[in-house]
Amino acid sequence: MSVKIGFVGAGGNARGHMGRLSEVESAEIVAICDVAEEAARSATEEFGGTAYTDHHEMLDKVQMDALYVSVPPFAHTDAELLAAEAGLHLFVEKPVVLDMDQGLEILEAIQSAGILSSVGYQLRLLDTVQRVKSYLADRTVAMISSHRWGGLPSQTWWRVMDQSGGQLHEQTTHQVDLMRYMTGHEIVEVVARYDLLTMDDVEGLTIPDSQAAMFTFDNGTVATVTTSPMMTQGGGKSDISLLLRDRIIAWSSSAVTISGEPAPELEGEPEERPNIDETFVAAIEADDQSMIPCSYEDGLRTADVTLAANESAKTGEPVKPRMA
Repeated sequence: MSVKIGFVGAGGNARGHMGRLSEVESAEIVAICDVAEEAARSATEEFGGTAYTDHHEMLDKVQMDALYVSVPPFAHTDAELLAAEAGLHLFVEKPVVLDMDQGLEILEAIQSAGILSSVGYQLRLLDTVQRVKSYLADRTVAMISSHRWGGLPSQTWWRVMDQSGGQLHEQTTHQVDLMRYMTGHEIVEVVARYDLLTMDDVEGLTIPDSQAAMFTFDNGTVATVTTSPMMTQGGGKSDISLLLRDRIIAWSSSAVTISGEPAPELEGEPEERPNIDETFVAAIEADDQSMIPCSYEDGLRTADVTLAANESAKTGEPVKPRMA
């Protein structure tokens, strides 16, 4: 028996999920919706299902077990609420919302419906991340430092603060999420400073080109994260470094390196693990939320932190995330 899946969104990110789902024997894509009709039709030609331009019509007409919502931050409307009301399991791409009131409403609907939920923080499943998380389970991290310095995505909405929420919220959310996930602790205070210093000549750009935030965790750990899209000619960096007593753990998606005292359990070639879409389908088949690395509630907590950073940068004051 197949798990019947619908999509709201048929852009590049959604197509990545579709491609991985097409390799899962028990998954069947039955409908794809996008406001751009050609995008929806092209996706159905490649992955199957019926094309729609209105998700209300799709949800009314198509029988399915689960819904993927893979749209830009500003485009989240009522699809999640309607899916929850219909008892459909939900996969929502990060960041889950631009507005915490909306996110809390969706969370309440998910909890009331008793459906499974997943958020697209696929880095949690990497072997390198699992090794670090396991290693830190009974150890204290004093400080964390992370940088994501890269280029400027071509999507016009990504460059608009009111549509993307800025790079920290839309892209560097992965690093913020991993800080929470690796340590197992929650961020309880955020201080952030943003500016637009070198890219004010880019047409339509309203996001900052330099963002820095400091986080305080519930156990006293402090962390800094900086992010920028200034590397338009290529290059940059993406890392997380964790400082423990007599040891620095430097994480990247492909490797973990250790400075100071050795940690053999962190070393060695990373192992292959099931991807996030395989995991979501398997969790639906088993009716087991614990198999999913990031629930909607957990993903909303990460969005809560980066939205708090946006508020702190605007007001100049420290901000406590609403779910802290």
